[in-house]
Amino acid sequence: MKLLRPLPRRVTRPLSILVMLAWAGTMTVLVQRSFVHASANLATDLARYGTAAQWRGVYYRNEKVGFTVSQTVATGDGLELQEDGRLQMSLLGAQTAASIRTTARVDRDFNLQSFEFSLDPGTGATTVRGQVDGTTLRLSVTSPSGTRSEVREMAEPPVLGLTLARRLAAAGLKSGAHYEWIIFDPATMSNAPVTLDIGAREVVQLDGRSQYGIPASVPAFRAELQYAGLRTTSWITDTGEVVREQSPMGLETVRESPERARAMAVPYQVRQDLLEASAVVPDSKLQIDNPRDVRRLRMRLTGADLSSPDLRGVGQSVDGDIVEIQDPQGLRPEAADTDVARYLKPEPFLESDAPEIQAEAALAVKGVSGARARAERLTRYVNSILDKKPTVSLPSAVEVLRTRVGDCNEHTALYVAMARALQIPARIAVGLVSVRGAFYYHAWPEVYISEAGGRGMWLPVDPTLNQFPADGTHLRLARGGLDKQAAILPLVGRLKITILDLEIAPNTTPVVVGRQAADVAPLSIQIPTRGTAGDCWTAAPRTGRRR
Repeated sequence: MKLLRPLPRRVTRPLSILVMLAWAGTMTVLVQRSFVHASANLATDLARYGTAAQWRGVYYRNEKVGFTVSQTVATGDGLELQEDGRLQMSLLGAQTAASIRTTARVDRDFNLQSFEFSLDPGTGATTVRGQVDGTTLRLSVTSPSGTRSEVREMAEPPVLGLTLARRLAAAGLKSGAHYEWIIFDPATMSNAPVTLDIGAREVVQLDGRSQYGIPASVPAFRAELQYAGLRTTSWITDTGEVVREQSPMGLETVRESPERARAMAVPYQVRQDLLEASAVVPDSKLQIDNPRDVRRLRMRLTGADLSSPDLRGVGQSVDGDIVEIQDPQGLRPEAADTDVARYLKPEPFLESDAPEIQAEAALAVKGVSGARARAERLTRYVNSILDKKPTVSLPSAVEVLRTRVGDCNEHTALYVAMARALQIPARIAVGLVSVRGAFYYHAWPEVYISEAGGRGMWLPVDPTLNQFPADGTHLRLARGGLDKQAAILPLVGRLKITILDLEIAPNTTPVVVGRQAADVAPLSIQIPTRGTAGDCWTAAPRTGRRR
């Protein structure tokens, strides 16, 4: 179950490739307020937690990256469940920190009444609030840019993931029990199924410091949770306390004392880089030196389900476990897509109807006519106005326009919203892209170019890399908003790529700057590389394995 829960995997699953990588582990969102900057507010933020609160350390490959704290408080007609989380980790070599807060109100039977989910990326919190009335869910999304509201009719009352462990304890944990629920995720604002299987009771080792009030070990039931293709293991006590959680990506939470949970093992530094660790290095003698030169790329993908229609079309084809990508520069108009109208509508976090988005879009293409020319100008414009930094946030187009900071997710969200504001259909694609010998998780837009005679075509573009169209190494795995993007999470750490065939532009040769052809010694000047553009994965993969 995953409704509102911020960090541990048993709860939510959000946001964008950067965030989604954390999702693939045990957390719902990575965030971006530095512990250094947040320290002044930390005591105030955590003041609501009493002596009965449960504290957990969050680890990535045995390195401390943060903590969570939660408690349940009785109210007049039910319970209020509270949780806060702080994370700090390395993304592309930069220290990225985050802060999440969740409050949920339920009745005595744990039926959800209302919730509040807040993610602060250091530039101002984005808060999702929900009020439940039967199957009617009233939502509002508030950020420093303002508030947007909507009403949704659900097929059944929303279920809260934060109550999962207590629901199980109230029913009595039994080995062999199987549960299925439909949960609502406030970060993606969508429903999704979750299954839970209760295993045997085991003795779980904790931090081994009983002098802090936490026992060295505790008996707990092993629970296997399946959600969005991911399997997370939790250990739950008879009283409903989750004392440990583990995910396939190396993320883990474990019950600790307040002092131990809040203590960072490496002050303000986290050596493991999440994005770097998720890179896929192809198993092949064929080398992609310059992705812009790739005209055709044929690869074998293992560890991935390639049945989704999202993998087909727009220059990409699938045959069994073989994926072939044609350079988008060779795409030509076809019969018009009759379904493009839905890619003109605003969506949560793609606020194409916001006055500031419409005004900025008009400014971006001022003096430019024609859909293709406008789409290209917009690519250059979005690339030019955003400061390239790894960011953990709910990528709202309005917020991106306000802060003018972000990675591939922020570039993509802003581009798609601005394109729709210009009445140019656009959608989000997510997958991988080649960078200096490895494939990194990435997001980019696809824009629809209408042509005369009722023809048109979808064209991948990349405002993060300032590419129009995008190069031929953009391997698309999914399309859509945050709920659809989560489909790539199960691939992290499992996907393997073998390059079978690589066709590059004719007469392509390496460029040697400032020397005679006979002189092939290394230059003493730094040659700009693709990474300098700034994107979701600027750092090159390191060699060797850290501890």
